[in-house]
Amino acid sequence: MTTNTILLLLLSLIIAGGLSFFQYFYKAKTKSKLNLVLAFLRFLSIFGILLLLINPIMSRKTLETIKTPLPIVVDNSSSIVDLKSKETTLELYKKLFQNKELQEKFDVQSYRFDRDFQQSEEFDFKGKQTNIDEVSKNLKSIYKNIIFPTILITDGNQTSGNDYVYSFDSNNKVYPLVVGDTTKFLDLKVIQLNVNKYAFQKNKFPVEVFLQYSGNKSVNADFSISQGNSVLSKQTVLFSPSKKSVVLDVLLPADKVGLQVFKAIISSKEKEKNTYNNTKNFAVEVIDQKTNVAIISAIDHPDIGALKRAIETNAQRKVIIVKPKDVNSLQDYNILILYQPTNEFKSVFEKNKLAGINTLIITGNNTDFNFLNQQQSNLTFKMSGQKEDYLAEFNSQFNLFAIDNLGFENFPPLQNAFGTVTTNGTVSTLLSSKIRNIETNAPLLAFAENQGKRSAFLLGENSWKWRLQSHVDNQSFEKFDIFVDKIIQFLASNDSKKSLVVNHESFYNFGESIEILASYFNKNYEFDEKARLTISVTNTKTKQTKNYDLLKGNNSYKVNLDGLSAGAYNFSVKELNSKTSYSSHFEILDFDIEKQFVNPDVEKLSQLATQTQGKVHYPNQVDALIKTLLENENYKAVQKEIVSKTPLIDWVWLLILIAISLSTEWFIRKYNGML
Repeated sequence: MTTNTILLLLLSLIIAGGLSFFQYFYKAKTKSKLNLVLAFLRFLSIFGILLLLINPIMSRKTLETIKTPLPIVVDNSSSIVDLKSKETTLELYKKLFQNKELQEKFDVQSYRFDRDFQQSEEFDFKGKQTNIDEVSKNLKSIYKNIIFPTILITDGNQTSGNDYVYSFDSNNKVYPLVVGDTTKFLDLKVIQLNVNKYAFQKNKFPVEVFLQYSGNKSVNADFSISQGNSVLSKQTVLFSPSKKSVVLDVLLPADKVGLQVFKAIISSKEKEKNTYNNTKNFAVEVIDQKTNVAIISAIDHPDIGALKRAIETNAQRKVIIVKPKDVNSLQDYNILILYQPTNEFKSVFEKNKLAGINTLIITGNNTDFNFLNQQQSNLTFKMSGQKEDYLAEFNSQFNLFAIDNLGFENFPPLQNAFGTVTTNGTVSTLLSSKIRNIETNAPLLAFAENQGKRSAFLLGENSWKWRLQSHVDNQSFEKFDIFVDKIIQFLASNDSKKSLVVNHESFYNFGESIEILASYFNKNYEFDEKARLTISVTNTKTKQTKNYDLLKGNNSYKVNLDGLSAGAYNFSVKELNSKTSYSSHFEILDFDIEKQFVNPDVEKLSQLATQTQGKVHYPNQVDALIKTLLENENYKAVQKEIVSKTPLIDWVWLLILIAISLSTEWFIRKYNGML
């Protein structure tokens, strides 16, 4: 307490004592024990009130020693077991974590990682993925603005995530402790297979194979691709100390419709320590029908080439560019894209009235809007001859099909004639238009369905700039091409709206995240947030069935099926209230990425240590690592002074004491006739 507070307390004692004395002794006719009690009660009341006003606060200073954190991070993936380093890893961890000198100098913390990162002192080495990049992200989040060292006990073999070498903070030293046999063994490996998910029946599909060799002598290896007991392709590959990798391009026949599983194998007469990485399974879904898309245009424009490339990234699509006057029959086409229609398109529209083919109409500066008003009734155009730039605004409530916002608001504007566009009937708007920051309440990209026929409208030219902007934002055309593919997929189907829509892959690699998404819509085709969705998954071989509930997310329900063994599965998704169901199948391919390694990645761990000014250590150098940390003067404990201020008396209890003393005094005076 300060001097002023102490003086105020003394003054309060004097005032309370003086007033009590004046009331019950100085003015009193008799000086009895009763007056003494009443004077004491009055003293308590007055002193309590003054004490409440002063509210004296006690300050207490304490010293806290803050140690430098020392995270010991252990690789909990199954590759530690495969490299026969489980016992070594546990011994190293115990020796470091239980070291008294390290505990005295550092705040030692224990973590483990595989696909995820978590604080733990127990390790089972069952992780199916290794993500060292996740370690750097979490340590940065936990120890913000702190200089600290990190001990990383790992084999350095990462199977997911970004390159970890440059992801750690360069100001915080990382000391990798390498586990696993660093002796180089002869090893042949199928590193990667690139293949399309889909192929067409009676065609051939390409497979790109990356093979790798580790060894010090020349080796002849046999590479083959088989399906069941049939060998579809076989060839001899030569490796040498100067030729350690080979890329092969193989064409395989697509004879059977459905999901087809293949096996790629590399082998030699040499003995290998690890033969698991000599084999890799892959799958292709063979379909028996292509979607033929006709882009009909009377003019040349960059939009046409961009659309053709975007559509044909899906091997199921084939695009033909044709002029209106050259269209003789529409029977060969599944979808029509009418680019900036004018009166030249009259015969195309007339033929399509009989054919009933779904259409995508794209307008622009060369479009005849009066003609377009005559040929369709979904949109009504009242346009001027003036050009205008229209920006896009994404409608998150759009639910005809699942689509992500690619950042349409930041895309370049599309150019179209200035005017008003009115929707008629049931038209769903995916993108609405804006002129600068002013909303027009008109669609930019819209979809309609009348009597089983589907139509789409893109009101503006220069969509090629969208594809280019998407590439700038994502370093890839993939997201934009998927966006276009979903539009084509919507137009390729004449199915009526489904209340239960389920998204899944036909096959997954073992160890990958297996997520199935579902959306359920009510009778107004609005997303139903009260739906109760369950999924039943059955292994076709063992007949074992597992049931799960789907959890609601943003405009979808999701279930994670991680943990299923390799094999074929049938599944059924049901909505319990309406009894609506969806059934399909998928296959989990036998592939354990953690078994692909025969040695730790010393090179990457050395780069990490150099980048952070740390040093790589091996199991027999753990004592040297401990000595390095103990002798480093940059990691000193810091004493911090903590000042805590607390009220001398709790004001609630003080109020209660004042109330009791005043009421007691009143009752005593009342009882003795002194009022």
